[in-house]
Amino acid sequence: MTLKTYAALSIALCTPFALAAASSHWAHVPAKDHARVNPLPGSPEAAAAGALVYRDHCLQCHKADAQGDARKRPSLRSDNVRSATDGDIEWFLRQGDLAHGMPSWSSLPVEQRWQIVAYLRSIQ
Repeated sequence: MTLKTYAALSIALCTPFALAAASSHWAHVPAKDHARVNPLPGSPEAAAAGALVYRDHCLQCHKADAQGDARKRPSLRSDNVRSATDGDIEWFLRQGDLAHGMPSWSSLPVEQRWQIVAYLRSIQ
């Protein structure tokens, strides 16, 4: 087997697992949270406020452009985030995922979490 064939086979075998891992955290969102709707949708003021909260709490890991880095900090502009509901994102902000380096932001007021969601939607 050539190196090129081996590399292609490795990518083909690993890609489904990587995709499953990337979206698996949404599978844990309770139905009532999945269905929640941002009370601040499309509000330029909420998105601007969310940008400030993002700067203070998210920028360090996810970078100024929300693209994350090449390590384990994912892009917040990805299809995975874009396809999540607002409720999914707010739930994830509240729960965090310490095993993957994401802290819980449950200490933030709920309005600020929704502002982050509004900001993320505004940069998609």
